[in-house]
Amino acid sequence: MAGEPQPLIVTACLVGAETTRAQTPYLPITAEEIAEEARLCREAGAAMIHLHVREPDGTPSQSAELFAAAIRAVRARTDILVQVSTGGAVGMTADERCGPLTLRGALRPDMATLTTGTVNFGDEVFMNPRPLVRDIARRIRACGTVPEIECFDAGMVDEALALAKEGLVDLPAHFDFVLGVPGALAATPEALRFLAGKLPAGCTWTVAAMSRFELPFAELAIEMGGNARVGLEDNIYLSKGVLAKGSHELVAEVGKAAARRGRPLATPAQARALLRLPPPAAA
Repeated sequence: MAGEPQPLIVTACLVGAETTRAQTPYLPITAEEIAEEARLCREAGAAMIHLHVREPDGTPSQSAELFAAAIRAVRARTDILVQVSTGGAVGMTADERCGPLTLRGALRPDMATLTTGTVNFGDEVFMNPRPLVRDIARRIRACGTVPEIECFDAGMVDEALALAKEGLVDLPAHFDFVLGVPGALAATPEALRFLAGKLPAGCTWTVAAMSRFELPFAELAIEMGGNARVGLEDNIYLSKGVLAKGSHELVAEVGKAAARRGRPLATPAQARALLRLPPPAAA
């Protein structure tokens, strides 16, 4: 029916590469822990998880084997969509970062991130020179999945549009605006509105705001017609000084905010259609 609000796609970022068990005991590390948290996030209203993996000691990894174990465990529990990171951790090689893109068949991810520029990342530098970005874009296409364009700064939107002109990214595309990383674009309402306004017609977007900005910017995205990413990768607190007992508690807060504003939460099937994803890979 015309005029009905578009369902809100909530993405849960469960693990990341920076958050540690020393910061929060609720961080999932093993495949089974990740899968259980994914199930809880699905029950709380998330349609997709953004997936990183760790070695048993908590070290960030882009191992195809670890991704395969996590995806297998997730899909045994829930129908939630799986988006893998190709960012990995600062300092990883291109081949390391693209480990999950080697998966095929039933383990093929539904989406994969594509960061379209180099950016300061705290005291480090997240390197994404143009040749590397093109290489990862080609690998995502060869994997048979769809990119989520990760933008830490405004110029990264323009770079994504340049990739589209080269035939490496299809438009309309889905963008993730990552705001509030120290050294990158700050989390301000003006920045989010500016970024959203740069997108070509038909494109969709999500906002991932860091730390204390996470939940307020999820609410702003709800109001603006965008989508929201929340989870322990970006923020470990439910409220000031109160640790979230998992990403599912943060997802639940977004669900409450969406209900207050009359936006339904997208199911994985609805999110697949809205994000123009291919059908699930055959088992």
